[in-house]
Amino acid sequence: MRFIDQVDIEGKTLLIRVDFNVPLDGNVITDDNRIKAGVPTIRYCLEKGAAVVVMAHLGKPKGEVVDKFSLEPVAKRLGELLEMDVPLAPDCIGPEVEKMVSGLQPGKILMLENLRFHPEEQGKTPEERGDFGKKLASLADIYVNDAFGVAHRPNSSVVDVPYHAKECCIGFLLKMEWEHLGEYLKNPERPYLAISGGAKVSSKLGILNNLIGKVDHFIIGGAMANTFLLAKGKTVGKSLSEPDLVVTAKAIMDKAEAAGTKLHLPVDFVWGRDTEKAAGICGEDDVPDDAMLLDIGPKTIDEFVKVISASKTIVWNGPMGLFESPEFAEGSMAVCRAMADSEGTTIVGGGDTDAVVHKAKLENQFSFISTGGGSFLEFLEGKELPAFKALKENM
Repeated sequence: MRFIDQVDIEGKTLLIRVDFNVPLDGNVITDDNRIKAGVPTIRYCLEKGAAVVVMAHLGKPKGEVVDKFSLEPVAKRLGELLEMDVPLAPDCIGPEVEKMVSGLQPGKILMLENLRFHPEEQGKTPEERGDFGKKLASLADIYVNDAFGVAHRPNSSVVDVPYHAKECCIGFLLKMEWEHLGEYLKNPERPYLAISGGAKVSSKLGILNNLIGKVDHFIIGGAMANTFLLAKGKTVGKSLSEPDLVVTAKAIMDKAEAAGTKLHLPVDFVWGRDTEKAAGICGEDDVPDDAMLLDIGPKTIDEFVKVISASKTIVWNGPMGLFESPEFAEGSMAVCRAMADSEGTTIVGGGDTDAVVHKAKLENQFSFISTGGGSFLEFLEGKELPAFKALKENM
């Protein structure tokens, strides 16, 4: 991989793909972390005397111009962070955009309008994407990918632009993702622990199958643990589970035992008759018939914290329970605190997991927090992401 600080960019026009798909309340950005994460690469390029053209998407306009998905509030916020004017082009391709880019001076910046206003951006095939990527690439001397959040998507701005660009490289944000998730995890310090939670086993099968045998310990929590309880012959009351995956869960447990990966499952739970109020704590052998298992219990927390404290590399995706409710948040918070206190390398990814970390206000105490959701999951599944494939083939 070639990184932005290995490329001569002075006097060049750079086309930087960022992930600024931030949540909005009307025109108000409610969480600007993704924009802040992209600032270091942009600021570096501007200070090095490059003309910077930023491209991004926002929301799901489905290939049509939708006013509420305009990048105008994003351009405004980026300008505030950079302390300079960030004009927004009326489109991302076309004669007017080409004129604006050609007149862009070194040290200045322009943001293109929402890429997804064009259906070609999300075309499923090269034919559906057409020459959209070629038109984008023609705007600049160098293409810079700094958008891990869309690295798993075969979008035109991710996979086609590199093939038509004169030169390609990776920004600082994508470089950090590559180094932490790719290079470091090839040879992690041990004991190596993976923690997986969330609602469904089906959404984590790829991670389970890829990491079992590679990690020393695997903690499973959240509603996905219920399916493993069923596989052990336990009952889960009215809890969310996937009975059709019981055989799969048994196979995963057998695979872990054979591969030398120690699986850690909950032994007690905080349960409720609804999602509003906790009704009590139960063990795995005495789950009430009307119970919804909504968080891990105190014995499980103690066990999980011990495993975390003894580990040197920890990767976490997925909460331990219904953390959005204070009644069922302690399991996720305890895992978060234990990781924050760890002296090992701690890596977190996924929207809900990131939300837990920020809710606990411990985001500065982790080694690395990934900016990708789907990309993070696919990386842990061992898949080669389309963005990296395209960049490797065109550097």
